[in-house]
Amino acid sequence: MKASLQLRLSQQLTLTPQLQQAIRLLQLSTQDIHQEVARMLDENPLLEAAEEPASAIYSPGTSSMESRGSASNDEDGTSSRDERDVDGLASEPAEWSSRTARSADDEDDSYPEQAAEQASLREHLHNQLTTSSLDERDRKVVSLLIDALDENGYLVQDLAELAELLPAELAISLDDLETALVQLQHLDQPGLGARNLGECLALQLKALPEDTPQRDLSISLVSRHLDLLAAHDFARIKKLLRCSDDQLRSAQHLIIGLNPKPGAEFDQSVADYVVPDVIVEKHKNQWRARLNTEAMPKLRINQIYANILQQRDDKNASQLATQLQEAKWLIKNLQQRFETILRVAQAIVDRQTNFLEHGEIGMRPLVLREIAEALDLHESTVSRSTTQKFMLTPRGIYEFKHFFGSGLATESGGTCSSTAIRELIKQMVSAEDRRKPLTDSRMSEILAQQGIVVARRTIAKYREALHILPVNLRKSL
Repeated sequence: MKASLQLRLSQQLTLTPQLQQAIRLLQLSTQDIHQEVARMLDENPLLEAAEEPASAIYSPGTSSMESRGSASNDEDGTSSRDERDVDGLASEPAEWSSRTARSADDEDDSYPEQAAEQASLREHLHNQLTTSSLDERDRKVVSLLIDALDENGYLVQDLAELAELLPAELAISLDDLETALVQLQHLDQPGLGARNLGECLALQLKALPEDTPQRDLSISLVSRHLDLLAAHDFARIKKLLRCSDDQLRSAQHLIIGLNPKPGAEFDQSVADYVVPDVIVEKHKNQWRARLNTEAMPKLRINQIYANILQQRDDKNASQLATQLQEAKWLIKNLQQRFETILRVAQAIVDRQTNFLEHGEIGMRPLVLREIAEALDLHESTVSRSTTQKFMLTPRGIYEFKHFFGSGLATESGGTCSSTAIRELIKQMVSAEDRRKPLTDSRMSEILAQQGIVVARRTIAKYREALHILPVNLRKSL
């Protein structure tokens, strides 16, 4: 083959470090954003937390960010439109902040009091054991069983297996372990040390006063017929225990009030708190979204270092110049991030006003493409803007993703969102006759009478997603 030269023109999107940072910031949650800002404040001397209050920034429904051009996909799904969505760096603000944010080193900052640490399950039981009247050897054996409990307070390991695992020099027999288990089960928390659910419930019932109505019937029920109770086979239970409907109903009510996981209350897990990115309020009969200033970092350029950089012209100033540019990039990209989130939030609010007015039943079908086309953004940008972003509404805090969902056809030719159908299922189940609960087929027929065509299999799928039991397990006396 003869060698030749050819000239070929092609377009290729290059992800600059600035654009990569903008895309990553848009993807991060509010908590991750604050961690990223804290890291940048530690690493970049040209960046500092602003101290004085800032002027108002965004107003709902308006934005300085405009998207231009058409999209051309690259290898990872981003596009030229996506680049314009998050990479508008024509201006470089010296300061960007929230209205109420405070300086990281403000001496007047106050810190909330920390809750006292709760004792763990094992610590609680060991404390109880030290005040008991048992001798030293019995305490050691009971202590071994305490350490073998799981997080719910159950002894899942067989006593015979445990006895074989213990060193022979301890001289602890199976009888010693069985005696110690009885002593453990009679500590101040009834139900701990049980080997199964039936034993756990029976221990709690036995701790009740003997004159408690239907106490003995309840003990027999959980000890021998718990599987029938779980299957709601009331006819067989009444035949085996020879009890009436009222007696069985009273026993069932007593069992429902017990704690199937008595050790779970000692769990020291800390609840997670969500800081909403956007707050939705109604003004003059219009629902408007605004940014939550508490969730927005408050940053500016350090003017002392910036002035030093302007006065110097040597090789040592090159690093400061790079850090200055990085600080400006971060400030601008954070501004761009919140502007994009606000635009997406307002677009969602405009399309879900029925939800804000009437609740879940008013949710309409919505997909990312609809928001992307309305705002002239790429779908990937909308996806990043709705991931781990939260909206505070009068009906509670919801993730942006909550407002998106598919729809099912209606007889009128329209669509009904899956969220609204799930809410209808919840309402039908809550209002049903417990003696004759609705089947999935019957709920499908009821929705069809309202003009909503939903298959029985779809009803079953939504019911399971809502953690609603099947018809046979919802039946009661």
